[in-house]
Amino acid sequence: MKREDSIFSSPGFRYVAFLLLFSITILILTSSCTKKTEPAAPFRATPYTIQIPLHFPQELNIPADNPMTVEGIALGRFLFYDGRLSGRPGPDSLMSCATCHIQAHSFVCGIDHPDFTGGHPHGLTGIQTSHFMLPMINLVWTNHGYLWNGLVSADNPQPALRNIEDVVRLVIELPSEICGDTSRTKAMIGQIKGYPELFYKAFGSSTVTEKNIARAIAQFVRTLISADSKFDRYLLGKIQLSNSELNGYVLFMTEQGGDCFHCHGGDGNPLFTTNLFYNNGKDSVFTDPFDRFSITGSAADLGAYKAPTLRNLVFTAPYMHDGRFKTIDEVLDFYNAGLVWSPSISPLMHHIATGGVRLTPSQKADLKAFLLTFTDSTFITNPAFSRPSAMPDE
Repeated sequence: MKREDSIFSSPGFRYVAFLLLFSITILILTSSCTKKTEPAAPFRATPYTIQIPLHFPQELNIPADNPMTVEGIALGRFLFYDGRLSGRPGPDSLMSCATCHIQAHSFVCGIDHPDFTGGHPHGLTGIQTSHFMLPMINLVWTNHGYLWNGLVSADNPQPALRNIEDVVRLVIELPSEICGDTSRTKAMIGQIKGYPELFYKAFGSSTVTEKNIARAIAQFVRTLISADSKFDRYLLGKIQLSNSELNGYVLFMTEQGGDCFHCHGGDGNPLFTTNLFYNNGKDSVFTDPFDRFSITGSAADLGAYKAPTLRNLVFTAPYMHDGRFKTIDEVLDFYNAGLVWSPSISPLMHHIATGGVRLTPSQKADLKAFLLTFTDSTFITNPAFSRPSAMPDE
């Protein structure tokens, strides 16, 4: 056979060989390109570490499934101040957390707020809340339950009533609060330009969910830390208290004086609350269906409520769960001579037999002077806690 007659020299073979060589080349190039393509970078939010003040407790209440991040706090701050959290579009139907929780009053509405008679808040429907407001101060150290009766607590058998995240959901849903619907809220927030990107940066998904709304707001609330009062600076050795303030300090810390420290803490408790629940002698007949007894069922808890922090008292009137006292002086007069005995009175109310601690006018003045050293003006002016200068889609 002649060489030119070989099958390898036929036009058909050369065509098939060309196609085969071309296919192999494309395969090699494609494989090479694939190998050079880097996988997408995993989502990572920026961790945020709360700087614990020197004289504060070390244990923080931060759930493992909602770690603090820079992006989560930023998103929570937007949502805290956004009236569209109500899920309603009309200008008369907007309501946010900040509608009632006002920074200038340590995040209560304040007794002088024109929209809330006597400082008693109400929701969009006009229904008043069951109780007056507790200030949002140092809640990251709360480990014994939130709200006046401790309904939301780590030991609540209902998993949806255990932490600040669950309080956010309640605020959105309750008729006496935003009276919203979480489905409507997440739909409203999800369609606002800018929010999907913020949710992605915080949680790795641009989909707005009820869970992540609550997680973001809870992160922001945990940053609301007050630690720069006159008394804080005194404890750090930076300043001295006046003689009147020091006299009040002694009265605060002694059973034979004002006897305040059992429920509101002393030298080792800069939170100025134990975050526990007490019947402090306001009444002898109990008709409120939302006291501590409503949670525990124990007769010892009839008429018992959380001891609120004493920080920034000057900004947080009215006082007690029902706001019955409008001034600090009224509160001092009550503990001085207005206590009422009942079978469930707290055993820590050592002066119940005499109706109060029976301080002299000058002693009451000294005790008040000391209480005012808990005032932290930097807390109510901290720009990190205030409304952002521009909201998403503004």
